[in-house]
Amino acid sequence: QVQLVESGGGLVQAGGSLRLSCAASGRTFSSYDMGWFRQAPGKEREPVAVISWSGLSTYPKDSVKGRFTISRDNAKNTVYLQMNSLKPEDTAVYYCAAGGGFRAVVAGTVAYWGQGTQVTVSS
Repeated sequence: QVQLVESGGGLVQAGGSLRLSCAASGRTFSSYDMGWFRQAPGKEREPVAVISWSGLSTYPKDSVKGRFTISRDNAKNTVYLQMNSLKPEDTAVYYCAAGGGFRAVVAGTVAYWGQGTQVTVSS
């Protein structure tokens, strides 16, 4: 069992930055591929960025390339999403997820979800 708790969301002006954190419980965190997903009102949940268990492989959604960076610290059981140059279209609830299989996580097949944190970008 893995429990995921996100933090770091909030209200920011366009062009600003936020850093999301996801703290995981359990001793098997380092064996999971981790992802950040988001869901805007009226839209489906979509993957934003995924990182492999080792941290050696990452996947960023095309629209966030060059602006968002996913990273992890296995010693702290934490995964991060650094978001720079935020745009109003980045407004959504952001969810942390854990799963087995990098491609599976990218496809949204995950074992555990966090409760989500709201990110609002004003224009």
